[in-house]
Amino acid sequence: MSLINSIVNFLRFNNRNWKAVLLCVFAAAIFWIFNALNKSYSTNINFPLVFDYEEETYIPVKALPEHVKLNVSGLGWDLFRKSSGLKVAPLHIPLENPAEVKKIVGATLPPLLSAQLEGIQINFVLTDTIHINIDPKVKRKVSLTVDVEQYLKKDFGLASAISIQPDSVWLEGPQSLINALPDQLVLSLPRNIDKSFSERIEVELANELTTANPPVVMVSFVADRLVQRSDTVALQVLNIPKELKPAIQVKEIQYTFQIPASLTKTENQPAVTAIIDLTDLGKGHHKLVPRLIGLNEFAQVVSIDTLHVSF
Repeated sequence: MSLINSIVNFLRFNNRNWKAVLLCVFAAAIFWIFNALNKSYSTNINFPLVFDYEEETYIPVKALPEHVKLNVSGLGWDLFRKSSGLKVAPLHIPLENPAEVKKIVGATLPPLLSAQLEGIQINFVLTDTIHINIDPKVKRKVSLTVDVEQYLKKDFGLASAISIQPDSVWLEGPQSLINALPDQLVLSLPRNIDKSFSERIEVELANELTTANPPVVMVSFVADRLVQRSDTVALQVLNIPKELKPAIQVKEIQYTFQIPASLTKTENQPAVTAIIDLTDLGKGHHKLVPRLIGLNEFAQVVSIDTLHVSF
């Protein structure tokens, strides 16, 4: 009876024996864990994955898979370390011809991966198929252009030639992406430009896997406010059919145009002439728009007289 009372008193929680009780529980838990981890188990584990290929020559088009899920057997200690991610070395899959491999069937992996898993046996692969997309890394030279008009402030126009330095760049990236790009890339500029412009502009590419060298170029031009002018010029009609010669009496036409203010004072500008060519014009009624020769290249025609002929 005294023995039972001693055990009950020991297990009864009080301020004097609580430390001893906790130590006993802790020791029992440690013993149980160590004993359990020394047994063999089977479980599913996600292992980190690395593909070995020549990275200077090839580049992934899409992000490569980072894990493969395996059902494995082994001691509890080994499985615990693998499943917890503690010091887990990635599994390597070598690719001799990366561009030719688009998928790897999971069932083919055990012979390749078993040697890399010391103390662990692969039962089967849970990942059905590993999809990869790797292209040869290529370079290609493309020219640059810019549609300045859409970036100018309202009532402003281009008053000089556009300078792009350099006017071409080298693109590098996956072959399929590089080949899909046009031969000429269009640059983007800030909006509402209303003065002389000279800035470094980034060569923007839609896919982050492609790069441009150089990545920025210098774009320069002059923009100025547009003024509207009207003028009357002589009309020349070329290759008139015989049956029309007596009927065409128009000698001049009027037109309205816009031009940058800084170019209205330019001296020694060539004379402007309006021309209509009737070559190969069929019978019937025709509305013809004259072509202006000698007009300043930065002028924009707003309206122009037309010529109506019938024969």
